[in-house]
Amino acid sequence: MKLHVYNYLTRQKEPFEPLERGRVGMYVCGPTVYDHAHLGHAKTYIAMDVIVRYLRYLGFNVRYVQNITDVGHMLDTGEDRILKGAKRERVEPMELVETYTRSYFEDMDALGVVRPNISPRASGHIPEQIELVKALLEKGYAYETPTGDVYFSVEKFPDYGKLSGHKVEEQTPGARVAVREEKRNPADFALWKHAEPEHILRWPSPWGWGYPGWHLECTAMAIKYLGETFDIHGGGLDNIFPHNECEIAQAEAATGKPFARYWLLVGSLTVGGVKMSKSLGNFLTIKDALKLYSPYAIRLFILSGHYRSPVDFSRDALLAAERGIERLHNTVRILRKRMETVMPSGTADLSYITELDPHRDAFLEAMNDDFNTPKAIAALFEFNREVNNLLSSNQPLGRGTLAAIDSLYRDLGGKILGIIPEKLTEEAREDLVEGLVELVLDIRQRYREARRWEEADELRQRLAKLGIAVDDRPEGPVWRLERSGG
Repeated sequence: MKLHVYNYLTRQKEPFEPLERGRVGMYVCGPTVYDHAHLGHAKTYIAMDVIVRYLRYLGFNVRYVQNITDVGHMLDTGEDRILKGAKRERVEPMELVETYTRSYFEDMDALGVVRPNISPRASGHIPEQIELVKALLEKGYAYETPTGDVYFSVEKFPDYGKLSGHKVEEQTPGARVAVREEKRNPADFALWKHAEPEHILRWPSPWGWGYPGWHLECTAMAIKYLGETFDIHGGGLDNIFPHNECEIAQAEAATGKPFARYWLLVGSLTVGGVKMSKSLGNFLTIKDALKLYSPYAIRLFILSGHYRSPVDFSRDALLAAERGIERLHNTVRILRKRMETVMPSGTADLSYITELDPHRDAFLEAMNDDFNTPKAIAALFEFNREVNNLLSSNQPLGRGTLAAIDSLYRDLGGKILGIIPEKLTEEAREDLVEGLVELVLDIRQRYREARRWEEADELRQRLAKLGIAVDDRPEGPVWRLERSGG
């Protein structure tokens, strides 16, 4: 089955056909870095991560752009989120931004979220945003006010509302877009805002000192790195209006070309049916969540719901995901241990390898149906059940067969879903022990070559106390673990 995606622009599933064969340009609205990220952010970016992973698994060369919003994201009160956070912590705005940008990437790394190819900051692309405003003014889609603000005129863009379904004439003044006396229409949105002298985040422009509007930033950065028309725009469904809608209006009015061709948007994480958010106080930061649950359990919990649907957070759901991950990882540990003990064989048992195909096919069929991770996970756990039965049977298994099974785990659970690591905890610990022993033996060998026999013997004796026996052979020292050490 060919990959089909649900496109919010058309409200239907469509075959995915990139603009350029074998290449995908993808833009995702990134975080506003004024505080630590919470599990609601994790839902969005883990979902986008799996989409990117799967596209790459299918062989696409993906350029993944995810911005950092560090200026211009206004609250309903008209206050900049960054400035409000800086006042809260009594730091410079860019100090706040640096702190929470680092925090965000630490959290994403801990969750196994692959880093974007490009992470542009809004404050680093002011010239591009100014040029976009100038183009919109020249084409008559924007207007300047006496105070030095520049607004986009939604009445001049007939397609405004085509993504979200919002119609200008149906909007209530003040709903999500602040009413200002200088606006020609209450629905008009800011492209550029003038800044008072005490406003720290401000830049010179043809309209005086000011700063960009939140919507303008994403449009400018997406066009700069992906072109005037690109394949996928992702992000949270809650931003479909006004943010995504305004992005489209600005881009298409300025260029005369379609903006993003496929809109893939993620449903919210909820708590008791209410969206998790900082403003409501019903959130759990990713850092605190990682103290309670493994990153793989968090990923499994999030991916157990379809990315477009809301998922309700609960401790019971996370604990169930933790148990599921432990079952999965235990099977993989046993499998990899068995691989170490069986005699090598050049090929796998073809009669069994053909039995792997239905599991792979079921998983890929689910992923090709708009990245249906719940069905894909079900296919993976059904495969895991069969592998458990196989490992507990008396059936002789060659290393080639075991390696083929492990390869499927690595592809489906590792490369695509990110819930099975390359090295599980025990394997990683064993690698560390082996590396440390080899390091000690290298040092001991240098002592022997320098005829420093006492130091060399002392290292051998200390290894022996740890249960590590060393045999000196003509081809070099060989070590073995005799007991657990004392």
